[in-house]
Amino acid sequence: AVTLPLAAHQSRLLAKLENLQPEIKKLAERLRYEVSVRGKQLGWSEKVARFHFKKNLRRIITELYIRDNCHPFKATLLVWVQIPMWVCVSLALRNCSVGATDSEVQEQFSAGGTLWFTDLTAPDSTWILPVSLGLVNLLIVEV
Repeated sequence: AVTLPLAAHQSRLLAKLENLQPEIKKLAERLRYEVSVRGKQLGWSEKVARFHFKKNLRRIITELYIRDNCHPFKATLLVWVQIPMWVCVSLALRNCSVGATDSEVQEQFSAGGTLWFTDLTAPDSTWILPVSLGLVNLLIVEV
């Protein structure tokens, strides 16, 4: 429920970034020509010309990111949400199944399962839950 919309948002951003590449390449070629002409007029060395090219190219790329609202850092939002969520859920499940000191909680978990997993404190010997969780996560990423 949380990561699917973020994954869709990330995919849209990456598609926008991919679509910008031909335009960036064309602008870089034009800028390279302009800097070389300007460098010859002002007698710049190769190092100075390269500095001005990189500085102006960064400015142009930033303007394109602002224009299309697709800065690459925004594509990392999914990771910054998934990592803390994964840690919290993992620790919560671990504390519920193993670290519970209350015997009533431990008893409820040991007799509260359904289907093939009747004891929630025991590891899944059939690997059905871990595999299905991995497949669902893969599905979310692919969608």
